[in-house]
Amino acid sequence: MTTKNELEDFTLVIFGGDGDLAMKKIFPALYYRLKHGQIKAASDIIVVSNNKKTSEDFRTELRQNLLEKLAKPKKEWITALCNITTYLEIELTDLNSYIPLKEALHKAGQEHVLLYYSTPSSLFSMISSSMYQHGMITNKTKVVLEKPLGSNLATFEEVNNTIRQYFQERQIYRIDHYLGKETVQNLMVLRFANHLFELAWNSQNIDYVEITVAESLGVGTRKGYYDNYGALKDMVQNHLLQLLCLVAMEPPSILDADSVRDEKLKVLKALVPFDKTNVQRRTIKAQYTRGEIDDDFVKSYQEDIDGYNSNTETFIALRTYVQNWRWSGIPFYLRTGKRMTERYSEIVINFKHVPHNVFPKRAAIDRNKLIIRLQPNERIELVQMAKIPGPGGYRYKPISLELDYLASVGKKFPDAYERLIMDVVRGNQTLFMREDEVRASWNWIHSIMDNWDATNQELKLYQAGTEGPGDAILKEGHQWNKMKNRTT
Repeated sequence: MTTKNELEDFTLVIFGGDGDLAMKKIFPALYYRLKHGQIKAASDIIVVSNNKKTSEDFRTELRQNLLEKLAKPKKEWITALCNITTYLEIELTDLNSYIPLKEALHKAGQEHVLLYYSTPSSLFSMISSSMYQHGMITNKTKVVLEKPLGSNLATFEEVNNTIRQYFQERQIYRIDHYLGKETVQNLMVLRFANHLFELAWNSQNIDYVEITVAESLGVGTRKGYYDNYGALKDMVQNHLLQLLCLVAMEPPSILDADSVRDEKLKVLKALVPFDKTNVQRRTIKAQYTRGEIDDDFVKSYQEDIDGYNSNTETFIALRTYVQNWRWSGIPFYLRTGKRMTERYSEIVINFKHVPHNVFPKRAAIDRNKLIIRLQPNERIELVQMAKIPGPGGYRYKPISLELDYLASVGKKFPDAYERLIMDVVRGNQTLFMREDEVRASWNWIHSIMDNWDATNQELKLYQAGTEGPGDAILKEGHQWNKMKNRTT
């Protein structure tokens, strides 16, 4: 398997490397890749932040964090990771403050340098400029950019133009961790390595497609950020649109970065834009109020952000169409929200009903479904009709054939960040967004935002602990894959 291939040594510089993202995702990913032998002790990890602490202080924090976060952590591998990690206190807005970083990179001596910008995008310009002025950016340098990449098309262009002053497109890795999930990768194999599914993957056989990313948590510590973004810009513009692209894209001629991203771009350009008329009928935006989740009382969004005048949506549901030969007339339903019944993400391919029921005097035949579960338990289910055993004629019900990854492989498979960081090391950009993809997604998102403003779109309310008010955008005969319909 490629995930076990040994990689060349590198130096990884994590800006904002003592923040939540680094501690929850990046360092656990590095731990597992070190444990599995892909990262060698000759590699270096440099954490850059403006917080006052020493390398030993940071290693103590890192050690304790990994002991708490990891399942069955091995102290020897935590120690090995700490041994290759150095902390530098640097004021990111001060050019002269970067001199210790230049010295540390010189001491590391690696030509292969990865820069991970785990900071607000407002700092990207200063970091890149300072690195460039100190001669720390070469043609071999790679840069990883965490979202958000702007809050609209104009601010994306500002961020992108800043980065492009110092890096070529081949050096830039715009990360979306959903694309690193094992089940998302298996979607590509499911479609393009199985004749049966690819033959059925079109408007002649599929009735509608659902993509849901539901969260049971509220805004938590992200309230300042979230209230300026909302569900549309925080989730739909990147995660849900990327999943839609993988479902709807045409087979690439070869599975390389530009071929895959070319096909995804075609999907984004084929999405039907919204106008003042259809934005009212095909989109719902809403905000959670007080409710109960798992028998616990939860506050409203307004209480969570300590304010009472916010019009920020915490839920959005929309119906869109991909205007091309394969998907003509087929609705794609996208839905995401906070404080919903539980945390789950799934893609549901709803196939058309059989044209004629040959079993007289029996119940209606349910449609076949392909359910691609991304979290919390990654698996794929094919829902099909099957006869109930026993006498009494033809009695049938829907039965799920399941591909449970953990049961199949019998061991932990890599987290999304493990795969994505290793792909950066390899120089594989297939799972990272190209600038024209991001630009096309913002163009389409603007057709929603601008027409919400033009029509004064109503902000609905939904009770925390419910599935949200998404039914209003469904066509007749369509329904969300409800909680009671999902196996556990």
